[in-house]
Amino acid sequence: MLIVLSGPSGVGKGTVRKAMFANEERDFVYSISMTTRKPRPGEVDGVDYYFRTRDEFEHEIKTGGMLEYAQYVDNYYGTPLKYVNQTLDSGKDVFLEIEVNGAMQVREKCPNGVFIFLTPPDLGALRQRLEGRGSEASSVIDKRLVQAREEIKMMQNYDYAVVNDKVPLAVERIQNIIESEHLRVQRVMSQYEKMIGVQA
Repeated sequence: MLIVLSGPSGVGKGTVRKAMFANEERDFVYSISMTTRKPRPGEVDGVDYYFRTRDEFEHEIKTGGMLEYAQYVDNYYGTPLKYVNQTLDSGKDVFLEIEVNGAMQVREKCPNGVFIFLTPPDLGALRQRLEGRGSEASSVIDKRLVQAREEIKMMQNYDYAVVNDKVPLAVERIQNIIESEHLRVQRVMSQYEKMIGVQA
């Protein structure tokens, strides 16, 4: 099963994802995104993102190596296709943490995925989070807030909306969604058809 976590920049997608993966009992694999932006303090290549040059990223696009990609505030972000396919084929769930435009590309290619929109309690909280990073100029933060309004309108294209008011609560809500999705009849019916001898 493909699980897609998305939402506006600064909503805390990375923080929530890291908290989810701190739980060793999780049974899904994180698909590391690729980006052309510079690493923030503490970020590690191959752990937080694959950090690549613009030329390297554009080569992947041209050769069909991306499941999705988007250009956001002058940088590319995307998901390498090969890793996702290998992990799904091995029988494991894949967890993507990606930007909204990228999520819409994945929705077209993988309509059976589980699409979760992480939203801030309000725009004031979103501005505080962006300013709290201390890594971007005020003009860039203003750009991100304008973009966030547009992205929140796109929530209607997702299956679930989760408010990131407190990280542990957001993590619990997302884990509950994943558990429920594994019990959805359309996902398990083929197993039971085999059990009772029904031919697909």
